Amino acid sequence: MVETQIVIEWISKADGDFEFASTNLREGKTFFAQICFHFQQAAEKYLKAFIVANELEFRKIHDLPLLLKIGLSKDPSLDALSDDCEYLAPFYIDTRYPVHWPTNFSFPETEKALHSASRIGSLIKQKLRDFL
Repeated sequence: MVETQIVIEWISKADGDFEFASTNLREGKTFFAQICFHFQQAAEKYLKAFIVANELEFRKIHDLPLLLKIGLSKDPSLDALSDDCEYLAPFYIDTRYPVHWPTNFSFPETEKALHSASRIGSLIKQKLRDFL
């Protein structure tokens, strides 16, 4: 049986990451890598909330497309989030560690990350409205 409180906690953590990143972007902060990381984290936690709520296989991973694939096993309409998950996925590694490939963290990329995380959060919350 699903513990509603755990689902709510996942959504709350996701909302915190989303709000932190959104506020920094709105205030004109130029820490684009860090902001993109928090949008990726919000998306990850929204997807994990869906997984927990539906008692699907929970994996301690950061791979958004794979988390989405787990969610798709319950609700194929989540496929609408595929492009957003693909876009946000690289921000987990590329923003956190030195990488040996070109990275570009700009305002337009960060704004696109905002929109992707927002779409993921909106759809997941809609799907989990009975928990919220």
